[in-house]
Amino acid sequence: MMSDLIAKLQEIATDAKAWPFAEARALASRMERLGGQSTAASKDEVLFETGYGPSGLPHIGTFGEVVRTSMVRHAYETLTGQKTRLICFSDDMDGFRKIPDNVPNHEMLAAYLHMPLTKVKDPFGTAPSFGEHNNLRLQAFLDSFGFDYEFMSSTDCYLGGKFDAASLQVLDRYDAIMDIMLPTLGPERQATYSPFFPICPDTGKVLQAKVIDRNVSAGTITYIDPDTGAERETGVTGGQTKLQWKCDWAMRWYALGVDYEMSGKDLIDSVTQSSKITRALGGTPPAGISYELFLDVNGEKISKSKGNGLSVEDWLRYGSPESLSLFMYGQPKRAKRLHFDVIPKTVDEYYQHLGKLPEQSEAERLENPLWHIHGGVPSQTGLPVSFTLLLNLAAVCHAEDSQIIWAYVSDYASDVTPQTHPELDRMIGYAVNYYQDMVRPHKIYRLADAEEASHLAALKSQLVALGDDSGAEAIQSVVYATGKVADYENLRDWFKCLYEVLLGQSEGPRMGSFFALYGREKSIKLIEDALAGKLIQPADHG
Repeated sequence: MMSDLIAKLQEIATDAKAWPFAEARALASRMERLGGQSTAASKDEVLFETGYGPSGLPHIGTFGEVVRTSMVRHAYETLTGQKTRLICFSDDMDGFRKIPDNVPNHEMLAAYLHMPLTKVKDPFGTAPSFGEHNNLRLQAFLDSFGFDYEFMSSTDCYLGGKFDAASLQVLDRYDAIMDIMLPTLGPERQATYSPFFPICPDTGKVLQAKVIDRNVSAGTITYIDPDTGAERETGVTGGQTKLQWKCDWAMRWYALGVDYEMSGKDLIDSVTQSSKITRALGGTPPAGISYELFLDVNGEKISKSKGNGLSVEDWLRYGSPESLSLFMYGQPKRAKRLHFDVIPKTVDEYYQHLGKLPEQSEAERLENPLWHIHGGVPSQTGLPVSFTLLLNLAAVCHAEDSQIIWAYVSDYASDVTPQTHPELDRMIGYAVNYYQDMVRPHKIYRLADAEEASHLAALKSQLVALGDDSGAEAIQSVVYATGKVADYENLRDWFKCLYEVLLGQSEGPRMGSFFALYGREKSIKLIEDALAGKLIQPADHG
């Protein structure tokens, strides 16, 4: 029975249009092409990889790459039934080139410049090295989201001999690699370029040195020590050297047998060159996509040095991890603006997709983003009110904690409590945080003009005339009818008036739903206060 269900799902997945399935099919085609080769035929699992440079702390791009790769991985398993692995690889043997601004003990760190990151003293004093500190942060970060992955360290691979055979292959194919790389470099860089960075046996530094000779049979290179000018010979195995970035990436694909790795659009050239080097080594580069980078609220590229981005911690103060995954799911090949305003919208979109799942067929569910976010159909329940509505309620009642919101929700639906609806309780917590940090400082009420005041008074009279049991739809009809009678040329101007005068903002919720949640009597009082000018004061005094 189970095998029949799996077979049916695989059949449906063949035609699924969701982008992770498109990627999975491309990867399946790659594996089929390689099936006739002895190495591919002997593979009993397909290897996915994401890369991380531990010179800094994990960031939202790190999350995006791992969550999107995990989506493709799950789609591939569903499509083919094959076993897979995901390696999160840390390039922690990279040289320490620059001291990050957001770490302590700069003076101490200056002595470790150009050392492998796993030889740099940890400025936080919590790990044997700075590289290991950031590796632990990365793993804790990934574990907090429940990712299924294996951590792998560049230092461990080089020093432990895992890269020895591939490094010797690089030495053997040295000329072919130089032919690939030299045309991409300027004259000055061409003069000193080599695929190998020697590790100085005296200082431990990663050296950018000119290689003047190599001995393939002995597995060694001879280079000019940039500090002393002396000729030195070193082996290319056992961590005596480290490869340059693009060659290192290619060697890793070759040595580990990586089948899939995605990367940012800014690395398209690196992917091209690394793919050529992988082929020169006798391997096949992995499948993968180049995803677009994030933009800030002004449409400018997000930069860590500018500080114009949004961190994972920022998002998780105002929205759920699932909503962040949903943001990452949507159109990875399109540049998207990543700023605070997208959080409420994305949270509500998450629950909209959740609400559709029970009525969807198996084929439709494979197109639902939540199937990819959760690796199947989640067991979560929806919300009795939207997140946007909770935000507006928090703003109107100046919520300092969740209990204030719950008092209104309990009046609206007496059988709804934090115990019966923990998901709603979680969202209320996010709404309070968002109001306090992002809404309250920018809230500006305005007085209604004489004509608007007469319309608001008419709306108040209509609300007074409604029965106590009137629901959101009945109230919305009254709000709509009042605007029609007022003869607004565009009803959007009527709702804009309600938002600016009653809520202190330019946009807002469906007013019938808001008034129902806020309470009819309190809504009437809100209109009275607005007409009396009582709302024209800082929100934190309200």
